[in-house]
Amino acid sequence: MKKFFFLLFLFLLASCSSYNSIDGFYEAHKNDDKVTAFRVPQFMFSLLSEISPEMKSMVGNTKDLRYMQFPSASDSQTRFLNSQMDNFASNSFIEVFRKNDDLKRNIVSIREKKDVVKEILVYKNDNAFGSFLYFSGNFDPMKVRELAKNQEFEKFTSGLLPQMNLQTPGFSN
Repeated sequence: MKKFFFLLFLFLLASCSSYNSIDGFYEAHKNDDKVTAFRVPQFMFSLLSEISPEMKSMVGNTKDLRYMQFPSASDSQTRFLNSQMDNFASNSFIEVFRKNDDLKRNIVSIREKKDVVKEILVYKNDNAFGSFLYFSGNFDPMKVRELAKNQEFEKFTSGLLPQMNLQTPGFSN
């Protein structure tokens, strides 16, 4: 009987933890209503590197790049999305930048391995739309901090949408 409960516990733990990965979150929400989601194929990285000189060095070290935007039209929806991202990012990400303005959020979180940033998660919610931008690769921690401080990730997102032939409301500068 103990083995049964132990196996049940492991199963529940595994099913919950998969949602706490970028893959789990992306797969769980990519088919939601009014969601824009894409994963950039490797051959597109050369086009994206032309957005800005700062991003050229960033994109050159990227192995995976994903973007998702979702509606956040009500305060309850915004709270729900903020809570989901806070829970998701707090598991093993380190927050390097946060700007809160009532329910609006702008957060940059990273995962490190020794002295290299392996993953970057940029979350923004302007109380009309929420989005995340995810990078996986090998990045210089000081460069990531500088890009976050200077809001270069937001500029990158604004340049990314036209490059992918997507014009999505709520993220123009």
